Amino acid sequence: MKSTMYDICTIGHITLDKVVTAQSVKYMPGGTSFYFSKALRQFDVRYMLVTALAEKEAHIVAGLREENIEVFSQNSPYTVYFENIYSANQDHREQNVLHKAAPFTVSQMPAIEARYFHLGPLLSDDITVDLIKSLAAKGKVSLDIQGYLRYVKDQKVLYKDWEDKKEALPYIDILKANEFEMEVVAGTSDIIEGAKYLANLGVKEVIITLGSKGSLIYKDDHFYQIPAYRPTDVVDATGCGDTYMAGYLSQRVKGAGVQEAGEFGAAMATLKIQSSGPFSGKADNVQEVLQYGECDREVIAQAILL
Repeated sequence: MKSTMYDICTIGHITLDKVVTAQSVKYMPGGTSFYFSKALRQFDVRYMLVTALAEKEAHIVAGLREENIEVFSQNSPYTVYFENIYSANQDHREQNVLHKAAPFTVSQMPAIEARYFHLGPLLSDDITVDLIKSLAAKGKVSLDIQGYLRYVKDQKVLYKDWEDKKEALPYIDILKANEFEMEVVAGTSDIIEGAKYLANLGVKEVIITLGSKGSLIYKDDHFYQIPAYRPTDVVDATGCGDTYMAGYLSQRVKGAGVQEAGEFGAAMATLKIQSSGPFSGKADNVQEVLQYGECDREVIAQAILL
């Protein structure tokens, strides 16, 4: 493949998802790479997805291409199959895995150049550390850390610390973790200390998402408090973190500052949680939330103090 420059290239598996909430049981494609890609499909960003799934699920990739999303898909014996069971408040979920897919390695990567590579591992062996290092030599690397903390036992998703974190994190420019993931990798429930711990391991921008309380971003010894915008209804939280990161990176790649990009991502996540499935809006819809949406900036401040 001829070398091509993109603004953002996401690397991660598309999954088959069974989403169980108090209201319904639904079956749909999912995974960080899927929700991230769908969120950007109507944005002015040059974008490429690198994924892997079984041939019988090729129609999912075909659907993305029909929406003008560029996709490089490698074959895998299986497609990752997740079951997501949400509690009533949507901030917590239980996960099961029925199938895993082939990992991403340096030798299998197409010749893609990008300003940002966003990595969305779903399980601990999805993306090799060698691939992280290779990508860091070509552009900035953004990581959703959740997959590196997950392993599967008896089909249940369990969590443990990332063994390779000290080797890999110096190559990460932007890292996103929720409160629970931060505690697993940093060994503390203190948000401030957890963010500093990750920064001390080499991460340039640390994003800690706090669900309905907002998010905290740590960069260059400064904390940015990002409020959560209030949704009109809470329908489905699946993919909210991925949507947040799509919004955040779409603005950072255009030169926006941390606070501006964080609030844009938060507004996108609010729109996403109000409906089932991926984010389907446009940048104008996000701007409306930023201009007219309600948020309580004291909530994120109080969350940090607790």
